[in-house]
Amino acid sequence: MGADRDGGGRRRPVRAAAYGVCGVVLLAGCASMPDSGDVSGVDSTPRQDTQVRVFAMPPPENAQATDIVSGFLEALTSDDPNYSTARQYLTKAASQAWKPGLSSTVLADGPGIDLNRLGDREGSEGVSFTLTGAKVARVDGQQAYTPAHGAYNEPVHLSRDKKTKQWRIDTLPQGVVMGKSDFQRNYMAVNKYYFATAATTASKPAAVADPVYVRRRVDPMTQMVRSLLNGPTHWLDPVVRTSFPSGTELQKGVTTLTPDDQNKLTVPLNANAARVGARKCGEMAAQLLFTLQTLTPAVDGIQLRSGRTQLCSLAEERANDVASRGSAEHPDYVYFLDNKSRLVRLSPAANSTKPDPVPGAMGEGARQLRSAAVSRHEDMAAGVSSDGKNLYVASLASGSSLGDPVLVSHGKTEDDRLTAPSWDANGDLWVADRNPDKPRLLLLDQGKGEPVEVKTPELDGRIQDVRVAADGVRIALVVAKGDKTSLLIGRIERRQESEETSPTVSVLELRSAAPELEDVTTMSWAGDARLVVAGREQGGLQTMRYVQVDGSTPEGPAPAALSGIKEITSTESDGLPMVAYSEDGIVRLPSGAQWQKVTDGQAPVYPG
Repeated sequence: MGADRDGGGRRRPVRAAAYGVCGVVLLAGCASMPDSGDVSGVDSTPRQDTQVRVFAMPPPENAQATDIVSGFLEALTSDDPNYSTARQYLTKAASQAWKPGLSSTVLADGPGIDLNRLGDREGSEGVSFTLTGAKVARVDGQQAYTPAHGAYNEPVHLSRDKKTKQWRIDTLPQGVVMGKSDFQRNYMAVNKYYFATAATTASKPAAVADPVYVRRRVDPMTQMVRSLLNGPTHWLDPVVRTSFPSGTELQKGVTTLTPDDQNKLTVPLNANAARVGARKCGEMAAQLLFTLQTLTPAVDGIQLRSGRTQLCSLAEERANDVASRGSAEHPDYVYFLDNKSRLVRLSPAANSTKPDPVPGAMGEGARQLRSAAVSRHEDMAAGVSSDGKNLYVASLASGSSLGDPVLVSHGKTEDDRLTAPSWDANGDLWVADRNPDKPRLLLLDQGKGEPVEVKTPELDGRIQDVRVAADGVRIALVVAKGDKTSLLIGRIERRQESEETSPTVSVLELRSAAPELEDVTTMSWAGDARLVVAGREQGGLQTMRYVQVDGSTPEGPAPAALSGIKEITSTESDGLPMVAYSEDGIVRLPSGAQWQKVTDGQAPVYPG
């Protein structure tokens, strides 16, 4: 807080008194303030230890109207599961009408409190305020995060109870509102998992991460199970399915879930789940296990029950036999182009600095390449010629030939031709043609045949880079428009209108994954719902950071800084080093270390 008002007095921060008792923090909304004067505000509570529980104090006797508003706002940042203390600042009617779970609005700082007027409203004494601030994000009723911009201005009205003579809020916005630091202390990002509905050649379904935000210290395990059972968020819903039968809920009377001393969690479900088959039950357990393991490592087994009947159980070591998941895949090699423009490879787990050419034509240097991609099974490779004009596909087997290009761009310059390609989990190849006369996003079924033009009805700009997620239903695009280059995430939808027609492929509902960057240099998937991105912030600062697909910033440190970065690659799985092409050539970032020079080369890629 502390920003000046144009033509008015300086904003005066209001902080509720805080009392620490045995690790429990009590937020008291009792700072004394007048009912008139300039703008006031409620500062965000300083970032605290995540293990400290924070509870609010009820309104003090004879508190002034501004104290009631500031106390209520402080109570919204507490760990009160049902906001029962916050409701004490409201009239009975307002409490009944208020739905705090409808949304959470995140502001850059704690909400400011502008006094509007004193006087009567409909014959009763009242005070009117406006809550103000700069919006950063919104978490909706499905717990989905969306970046937000612009001013926040919402009215709050108080009236004095005729009997008690105490001020209480009778009109307020739905949902909750708080500053960014309070949001980071109160909420945590967790992935819940569903399965891709797109047809696949794999023998098991592909798990898709659906990130949501839950209250950190309000029984997050039970919150996540309920959220998973409620279904996917609206953005992801068209391309995923759940294995839980319709209407499946926790068994009546179950209020909390806790793993036993063997780290197994028993989840009692209602009768809707009682008749599932073994395969479906295994998938249900896998959804739960994948979901809860992003929350805590304390769960390594799931047991499902309905009534007194045990439905099935699933141990951690068997989960990846039920469903594939990008973060569980471990590629054999990292690939790049050497100084002869050949495709070479290194084992990412070793400290070797001497790469080997890949088997077949791509490693023989039959064509000079400027970018390449290797299929997720590491049996096929695609390469773009040094002039950006031709796309070649070849097997990574000894004796394989390159053949004719599978795609030719007619752009007039190298920068107006093909982007680096990307393979999806189904073995299909994606690439963008940047020809200004005919810019297109293209898909080649199994890397061959006539390219399918992917529909991108919401695309505003020209695609500079393409990376498909391991789940096959999300795609990351670097898109240039004017002097700004943005990172966008789209949903891949495939529709088969009839047996006679070819399937239609579309990328829909593009959304920004790095709203704070105005010039994205390079990016790569670095988790089931996370990417690593390098670019320039507003103001010209170069940075490298992790971002979530929903546009939020995950917890934890950013990657070590790297100067002169041009290209970067990572894997969805943990434990393998990030690899980049910088002014020093090919470099890698082992876990817990600094960037290390590997060798000369360019265009590094992990499979995908």
